[in-house]
Amino acid sequence: MVSVIPKPPQIILSGEKRVTLRGLTWQNYQQIITNLPQTRAARLTYDCGTLEISMPLEEHESSRSLIERFMIILIVELGMKVKTMGSTTLDREDLDRGSEPDNAYYIQNQLKVAGRKVNLKQDPPPDLIVEVDITHTDIDKNRLYASMGVPEFWRYNGEELSIYKLGDEGYYIESDRSPTFPIVEKSDLYRFLTEATQDEVEAELNFRQWVREKLEEMP
Repeated sequence: MVSVIPKPPQIILSGEKRVTLRGLTWQNYQQIITNLPQTRAARLTYDCGTLEISMPLEEHESSRSLIERFMIILIVELGMKVKTMGSTTLDREDLDRGSEPDNAYYIQNQLKVAGRKVNLKQDPPPDLIVEVDITHTDIDKNRLYASMGVPEFWRYNGEELSIYKLGDEGYYIESDRSPTFPIVEKSDLYRFLTEATQDEVEAELNFRQWVREKLEEMP
């Protein structure tokens, strides 16, 4: 008699848990935000009546944190300025849209918002927004952030990075390189993420050294 060895249970990696609510008004969305605790981990994205509530898990948060470290290293080594917004709520009632992105940054427009709270009714949108979407999202985030006028948008799905820059017609155009950081390629981020899974400190030291050498080679 041949014994059957049971297969181990399949492990499905998931970066986020999501709940989607439809048919809401702007007032409904604001009421939900108000009634949620200030210390919540969930992030909200609202797009013309559709509200997505996502709960980031380890894979999501690890990717988000490491991508931010990659970006801050570049900003420091390139001598740029930055105002980090994190997951600050970006509400635009005039567009019937609001979002709490994974990471948002003022870089080119840092001086315009330095030292004070941002008011999107008067101030420009963040120069660069990063979203990590490992599981499926029902929100068209490209359309959402393009409508807000965000010049550059990074999307990471756990394996691949997509970089978008805002075109003259108000739609995103996919780009091979970041307009803000043309010195690096996507492969440089992938290498950093791979090294960081083994040792984050060593990965940071190696990347800083690589950037410095790259700058020395430039005319």
